Amino acid sequence: MTLINNIRSIYGDGPVPLHRPIFAGDEKARVLECIDSNFVSSAGELIGEFERQVAAFTGACHAVATVNGTAAIQVALRLSGVEPGDEVITQALTFVATANAVAYTGASPVFVDVDEDTLGLSPEALERFLEDAAEVTGKGAINRHTGRRIAAVLPMHTFGHPARIEAIAEICERYRLPLVEDAAEALGSWVDSPGDTAGELDTAINRRHAGTIGRLGTLSFNGNKIITTGGGGMILTDDPDLAARAKHLTTTAKRPHTYEFVHDELGYNYRMPNLNAALGVAQMGRLPEMIAAKREVAARYEAFFADRPETFITERPGTTVNYWLNAILMADRTERDALLQATNAEGIMTRPIWELMTDLPMYQHCQHDGLAVSRWLQDRIVNLPSSVPDGRLTQSG
Repeated sequence: MTLINNIRSIYGDGPVPLHRPIFAGDEKARVLECIDSNFVSSAGELIGEFERQVAAFTGACHAVATVNGTAAIQVALRLSGVEPGDEVITQALTFVATANAVAYTGASPVFVDVDEDTLGLSPEALERFLEDAAEVTGKGAINRHTGRRIAAVLPMHTFGHPARIEAIAEICERYRLPLVEDAAEALGSWVDSPGDTAGELDTAINRRHAGTIGRLGTLSFNGNKIITTGGGGMILTDDPDLAARAKHLTTTAKRPHTYEFVHDELGYNYRMPNLNAALGVAQMGRLPEMIAAKREVAARYEAFFADRPETFITERPGTTVNYWLNAILMADRTERDALLQATNAEGIMTRPIWELMTDLPMYQHCQHDGLAVSRWLQDRIVNLPSSVPDGRLTQSG
């Protein structure tokens, strides 16, 4: 069986998108309920309901909804103390929003390499960089090469595969660096704590959800994510003070008052509208089924590639992955491009991984560690169609 035939066996004939939203619950009813209430903007009960649902699912003590995932990262970095002129260590193999959020704070991204199996920030590369560049002082970690303060570390859980986040967290603690997790793609992905052998998605006592290991984490609910609010994001934290400040900053820093408009600091109009939250509330009701369906698709791909030269990127031991986007490794860029051309010519959407941030004009000047693994992966990764197949979820509502 060819790869094209394998994909057709999952998704049928006709155009096959990379990842499309699924509306199989009571989305229409929830949105109409919101419209009928007249509360369609940033004041409405469904925002709070969506926040509570996401917090309960991920195990975070607090969740604060935002207009998109990029805004969530920007605010999380500010909450971590990132200021203009600082540096934030992140990965070059990521969607541009990760680096852009750093730039929006006035800080500069510093790019460190990733692990080949997780596609996320490598703790070994982070350790090497900090050993070479960082000097811990009374003001925190200072980059001895630039003289600027290293204010935070921002790993991204690529395609839903958790980075080695507990090792990263330990390094951050030693160097007194706040850890902010970009878990935009990782809703429904989990990391086992040492000794955890339960093996179920959300019932293991010692499992921690991606985005809840650092002091702050962020999610995205863009139209192509595992669940969608059309556009939206979320800040996760266990710290009640940070959660309260996140809500204050994302609602234009307006102090509560019956009729007066008093804003006590520079805030942002970043609060998620109630209309978007209505969609999210309905989507959350089917999230476990969606994850199960996507893991079934991943299992079919993994079985297909078991005896083929391409490598299917599977979850590493100690993690449970949502398989937001399935990915394979080709032999080289020539074979990668040949597969991309052949599949897209047949109406099957596949794509390469993103351009490295250091190849983009606005980040070419940024410090990096050579990015050897990132460059190797960029030449080889192909994303395969990863939607929940038609008919996998029965319609309700």
